[in-house]
Parts: sequence; C-alpha cells; structure tokens
Amino acid sequence: MPMVTDEKQNLLNMLETDLAFEYASALQYFQHAAVIGGLYFAFAADLLTHGDEEIGHAKKLNDLIAFHGGIPLVEVASRFMASNPTSMLKQDYEGELDAIVRYKAHIDTALALGETGIVSVLLDILADEEHHAADLRSILEGAI
Repeated sequence: MPMVTDEKQNLLNMLETDLAFEYASALQYFQHAAVIGGLYFAFAADLLTHGDEEIGHAKKLNDLIAFHGGIPLVEVASRFMASNPTSMLKQDYEGELDAIVRYKAHIDTALALGETGIVSVLLDILADEEHHAADLRSILEGAI
C-alpha cells in the first residue's frame, strides 16, 4: 500500500464523503423515478439515468480511494423524503449544486497535493454533476 501522509489522508476523507453522497444520490434518484408523477412523469427515465451515473461515480471513487491506500466505506449520506414531485426535483437539483461545490473544493485540494490522476477523475465526475444540474434546472423551469 502507498504511504499516506496526513494531507493525503485528508483528501481520502473528502473522497469518502463524496462516496457517501454518491450512494445517497443514486438511491434518491431511483426512489424519485419510481414515484414521480404529474407534470414530471415523462422525466422518470432521466432520473434513472442520473442514478446510474451516480453509481458510476461511486465506482470511480471506490477505485481511487483503494488505489491511494484507503479503504472505501459503505456509508450512505442522510437524505430526507420529499413529499411531492416538485420537491423531489428541487431536492435532486440542490444535491447536484452541493456536489458541484464539494467537487470543486476537492479538485483544488488534489491539485495542491499534485494528485493529477485524482483531479482527472474528479473533473469527469464534476462535468456529469454540472450536466445533471442543468437538466434538473431545465425540467423545473419548464414546469413553472
């Protein structure tokens, strides 16, 4: 196993936080796709796609953490159940905005440590999160 400095351990902890949120996001998207209705029913397939992509992010984070000497956790971040379709989509949108902020900060940390491989993976995930946020914003704006 590679030697893990305190700074790198801090970065691995950040990645584990990201991992917990990716698991939670996937579950949330799957649940929302199953129960969404009304004006938003046509977007259930999009939510399933987003959920699948969040699982892909979790896989990438698992691999990164293990490769860099950590042990990926199976913690799932807390989520609350939204009560109606608009609230569900707003919850999904806010989750994506939170992910964007976290990933940008974690990219900066990885850059400062010279961890360009981690940066590359996080940039790919960030691009997906920004795309998800744009999709959700469009859906929400279209229904208002």
